[in-house]
Amino acid sequence: MHPKALLEACTELIAAVLKFDAPADNIVSFFLRQHRELGPRERHTLAETAYAVLRRRLLYQHLAQSGSGPIERRLAIVGWAGDAAFLRAALAPHEQKWLEQIQSIDLGTLAPKLRHNLPDWIAQPLQSQLGEAGFWALVASLDAAAPLDLRVNTLKIKREAAQAALAAAGIDAVPTPYSPWGLRVQGRPALQKLPLFTGGGVEVQDEGSQLLALLTDAKRGEMVVDFCAGAGGKTLALGAAMRNTGRLYAFDVAGHRLEALKPRLARSGLSNVYPVQIAHERDERIKRLAGKIDRVLVDAPCSGLGTLRRNPDLKWRQSPKAVQELNAKQSAILAAAARLLKTGGRLVYATCSLLASENESVCEAFTTAHPGLERLAAAAVLADLKVAAAESLTKAGNLRLWPHLHATDGFFAAIWIKS
Repeated sequence: MHPKALLEACTELIAAVLKFDAPADNIVSFFLRQHRELGPRERHTLAETAYAVLRRRLLYQHLAQSGSGPIERRLAIVGWAGDAAFLRAALAPHEQKWLEQIQSIDLGTLAPKLRHNLPDWIAQPLQSQLGEAGFWALVASLDAAAPLDLRVNTLKIKREAAQAALAAAGIDAVPTPYSPWGLRVQGRPALQKLPLFTGGGVEVQDEGSQLLALLTDAKRGEMVVDFCAGAGGKTLALGAAMRNTGRLYAFDVAGHRLEALKPRLARSGLSNVYPVQIAHERDERIKRLAGKIDRVLVDAPCSGLGTLRRNPDLKWRQSPKAVQELNAKQSAILAAAARLLKTGGRLVYATCSLLASENESVCEAFTTAHPGLERLAAAAVLADLKVAAAESLTKAGNLRLWPHLHATDGFFAAIWIKS
């Protein structure tokens, strides 16, 4: 594609994602499907430029003020993630001069808000939690691409054998530092046609997400519930941990998410999983299981701010009001899940949020309201499961994973046992 045409396409894509009327990954995927004439490098440039603009929106909007022409074009120029010479060929002389001026600015002299690129309602609590040094380390990590983690399906293959199969396909993978099931791959290799993937030997799953399933510690022959199963990443991990025995219920209110589980379930070789679409947390199908369940994992609906490396648009699409509404939903789901437990049963509450308001605050209120449930220390549970450096993954008894400390998405988990 001619440089000018590619810049125009990039401008169009940025205009679409900045409407924030749908998740950015959906918009980017739809746009690329509509432009099948684009080659791999062009597609990469478009997608990465759009995500760069979302990550540094405040900064780029500030820099773009001094230019001329449509704001989306200026943002595309400032955030360009492709070949620099290709971009220059698309620019008019005055745009080339303007870009040189922009690139000469010392970004370290700008206001903190333009450097961290977070709304105040997110930045302020994170600064309080992490302190200045930790906050800026987190900011730097959120500006980088997330690694690609795979979970090895140990029902079908051992981790060492999966690593060897990837190496034979020209893909370098190393064991994840904490999860005993994980392999970490650099870059974005095509996995979908590999026999290892199509045969269910591996699934794409962040190491932090794997640790949530590990904390649940589902065992052979048990009755287990994945309360908010979604597309089933943790469901599949739980089923494999159960060695395809017992009964594993995958509950979710969204039927399309459970539909997305079906092909993954077929690849996995699991036959102990029962997907169930529920109307809400008080559904009669849930009530019938009260007092019968050994393990419940509640991966609660949340702001998703722990996934900002992958979904930078979330910080602009979420709001304090939305998080407050989520808090009520999180508390209601957690209370409903607790009623499922038999004596001695384990409950795990988890989110992929960085905010204490969705994590510690929800758990403290729940613990106070449920004296029949006893807290378990996540570090002790992880140590029993032979997870390396278990203490470094926890704070105040909870699992607390951070992108800048653990190279995972941001995750939280708390554990109770019914006494």
